[in-house]
Amino acid sequence: MDLASVSADLAALRQRALAAVADADDLKELEAAETAFVGRKQGALTAVLRGIGALPAEDRPRVGAIANEVREAVEEAIAERRARLAAIALEVRLAAERVDVTLPGRPLRRGSLHPLVETTREIARIFGQFGFVVYESPEVETDSLNFQALNIPADHPARDLWDTLYVDAPTNDGDRLLLRTHTSPGQMRVMRQTRPPIRALLPGRCFRHEAVDASHGFEFFQVEGLMVDEGTTMAHLRGLLDEFAHALFGAGRPTRFRPGYYPFTEPSVAFDIQCVVCDGGGCPACGRSGWMTILGAGMVHPVVLRNGGIDPEVYQGFAFGMGIDRIAMLRYGINDIRYFLENDARFLEQF
Repeated sequence: MDLASVSADLAALRQRALAAVADADDLKELEAAETAFVGRKQGALTAVLRGIGALPAEDRPRVGAIANEVREAVEEAIAERRARLAAIALEVRLAAERVDVTLPGRPLRRGSLHPLVETTREIARIFGQFGFVVYESPEVETDSLNFQALNIPADHPARDLWDTLYVDAPTNDGDRLLLRTHTSPGQMRVMRQTRPPIRALLPGRCFRHEAVDASHGFEFFQVEGLMVDEGTTMAHLRGLLDEFAHALFGAGRPTRFRPGYYPFTEPSVAFDIQCVVCDGGGCPACGRSGWMTILGAGMVHPVVLRNGGIDPEVYQGFAFGMGIDRIAMLRYGINDIRYFLENDARFLEQF
């Protein structure tokens, strides 16, 4: 072994190493080339350097310098190739994960409020403009509040108007429990808990033992309104209900009062609006009359005021009650009350 042959071997090794590094297509191949040529234990360059001891002493420094140049050149090429392969891998990953911002986004599936909730909120919003405050009252009521305090004693024939569902549960005072048949008992709770002036709105669910059809259900929704103050008259009631009807069904829609009967109001009236289907021309929806009844109302009976702890000689009041289901049917043109509680997504998604 002489200087010339060792130098030739190192030059050839350099060329093979640089070619192997350049041909490496991934980091695994690059690591294999690095181990094969400049590895500390089994690398080709290491094997050449182990034979330096056989050279004359004066040639060893020269061979060592050449070997270091080869090592530096190969390691530099490896570093550059490693950086390039990493950049290529990053480009591939980014291309796979790339988001095309020009594509339309996938919209989130949004829920919506139930039409009965929408209608209840709209009713509360309208009356809220006149100072009415929303109160809650229990769905399980006592017979005394649901009937007796509202001027409907046990032997009153008006009880036949309500097909009551009683609860088989004892009470401490012997009063019977029932599922409220209307939201009117909430009036009594408000009057006993607050003092005039009172402007209360009481929405809620009611129950009656009725056959279910397109216009009736054993479970339905009502909203009760109560106003008590000094000097309250029917004129105030008429003006308020006119404003409500015009806000909900359109300004200028004709309205009317008709005589009615409710044990807890005197006088009592039915409040009608011009049919929203035929605009007064007469159609099956309004029974060919051109009018639709949307609520019942009247001046609070003096007996009811007294039962609520209010002196009827000082304060007067009016009350009104309407079916939220019926109002929603008129607003949205729905012809079957059962749709509201069937939980059919095809129906509910329209709102």
